[in-house]
Amino acid sequence: MNENYINISGFIGTDVETRVLGDGVTVATFRVASTPRRWSNRDRTWMDAETNWYTVNAWRQLGRNCAESLQKGDAVALYGKLTTQVWTAADGASRPVMVVDAAVIGHDLNRGRSSFERTVVEGIDERALAEINSGYGVGGGQVSSDGETIEELVGETSLATTG
Repeated sequence: MNENYINISGFIGTDVETRVLGDGVTVATFRVASTPRRWSNRDRTWMDAETNWYTVNAWRQLGRNCAESLQKGDAVALYGKLTTQVWTAADGASRPVMVVDAAVIGHDLNRGRSSFERTVVEGIDERALAEINSGYGVGGGQVSSDGETIEELVGETSLATTG
């Protein structure tokens, strides 16, 4: 597979919008601006390059957490799969948009402080989930805390909490 993954450090430039799709899957979408800085030997100073804009999609629990945690203007660091989508503007011109399907998003702690609050997914035994994931080893697949994904990936293994 020739998929491109990218690390981005930047600022959220739009409000975080959340949608629930027909099958009940949540997606949060927002735009991130990232401005690379370059050292100019001639001027002996740092200079800003052109700002790159990315549309970020965060799915399922990550999307719900983004909606609860992020807002316009926040400094973020993220990792995800990069794709380019092309759309046609009202004037008929084609416009490319860089889209990142996020795997990991967090506040950029180089630019400020944050606090962490673990989300609890009802009906999931965190210890059983950790045990299953440890069996995959370093670099192996990991099981999500999303109920549908767990059932698909682990089959008959029970992750339901016991009363």
